[in-house]
Amino acid sequence: MSNRELEEKAWDSLEKSIIYHQGQPVGTIAASDPDIAALNYDQCFVRDFISSGLLFLIRGKADIVRNFLEATLKLQPKTTQLDCLKPSRGLMPASFKIQSFNGHEYLKADFGDHAIGRVAPADACLWWIILLRAYVISTEDKALVQRDDFQEGIRLILELCLVNRFDMYPMMLVPDGATMIDRRMGLYGHPIEIQSLFFSALRASLDLLLPNPQNEPMLRAIQSRLRPLRMQLRDNYWLDSERLNVIYRYRVEEYGEEVLNQFNLYSDSIPFYWLAKWLPEAGGYLAGNLGPSQLDCRFFALGNLMAIMGSLTDESQSQRILNLIELRWSDLVGQMPMKVCYPALEDKEWRTITGADPKNRPWSYHNGGSWPVLLWMLAAAARKMERAELAYHAIAVAERRLLADQWPEYYDGPDGRLIGKEARKNQTWTIAGYLLAKEFIADSRHLKLVTFEGEI
Repeated sequence: MSNRELEEKAWDSLEKSIIYHQGQPVGTIAASDPDIAALNYDQCFVRDFISSGLLFLIRGKADIVRNFLEATLKLQPKTTQLDCLKPSRGLMPASFKIQSFNGHEYLKADFGDHAIGRVAPADACLWWIILLRAYVISTEDKALVQRDDFQEGIRLILELCLVNRFDMYPMMLVPDGATMIDRRMGLYGHPIEIQSLFFSALRASLDLLLPNPQNEPMLRAIQSRLRPLRMQLRDNYWLDSERLNVIYRYRVEEYGEEVLNQFNLYSDSIPFYWLAKWLPEAGGYLAGNLGPSQLDCRFFALGNLMAIMGSLTDESQSQRILNLIELRWSDLVGQMPMKVCYPALEDKEWRTITGADPKNRPWSYHNGGSWPVLLWMLAAAARKMERAELAYHAIAVAERRLLADQWPEYYDGPDGRLIGKEARKNQTWTIAGYLLAKEFIADSRHLKLVTFEGEI
């Protein structure tokens, strides 16, 4: 089958995933696997729709993106909830589905209260802002974002993210399970995925908020947060050979404002000998998490790729992340782009950190599984840094299997050779992620939808 025929079949599958509310396209279902019970895969997830939404914008089908943005905005709670079991003001739903009552069709939102672990999605509201900016860039429909309800929606999200908190650092504090990795994986605190999305959402908000008295406090809050956030992530999350040597010789139990080891990291908690062997001299990456006596040295793809796209990392760091992917291709890409994290938690670590989660057993699902949706982020990051050969190679790897395997949700195994044990087929963001990667490679002008240039 030619690549053109493959793309046509993928596009046909994507169009079949569209759901309609009152006759208008409003989103896409997560998956349509005829062999497995739908559970919540018949809903439209905010994070899942991002790749579809970007693709629809590129293909000139902006109406579905506008409808999605408007529909999810209406689902956002606008008032302070006294009931602690209700979603917080400003939160965006994890997903929604279409239901009917007495002949009336309506959208029912899920804020995580029906999800595994009952964790509200911190990433949904950040992705919503990023997609809204992409819509405005693509359509030049500034009237939409300038509406009072959209300006309020952005402010409420930012109030939620920038709220006073029990934290002394500029990062965004979240519980485990509040990201794409929505099960227990030791990501409570300040996971890199949320920090990268947070940084991009703050930058997007500067483009979207009108400079008026109502928005002025929020604009000041964004400006005061962006530079410290960038500095914290570039300096303290960054790992390369030079940085490893510094951390290896850290002193502990230090006090005061000028200490080098701010987080009181103990050397015995960091796998230096594995890192010294695995991390190439030309490579580097942002660590998975940072907190009191905690440096999670796992490589998380989404956070690092989004850091490149959002110019969170500088030019040198961005190139070194891509160097790492290229030089450790068999580990991070293998037979299907690409690992959501590396390495997997195994043995005692798997039992204690994941709670012995059987779906997240080593090299499966979120514990070292391979997710084709990440292909579009790899393509965008590589294209932005003029490393398109990496994207071409990854797309070629994916094309050999995706259609024949019926577009699985994820792959298992250290090299991504096995179709995920519980993976849904005809997974919409797998299909959209492949098509979107092709678009970014075909025309670099599309990168403006998801990338940011220059320092702030």
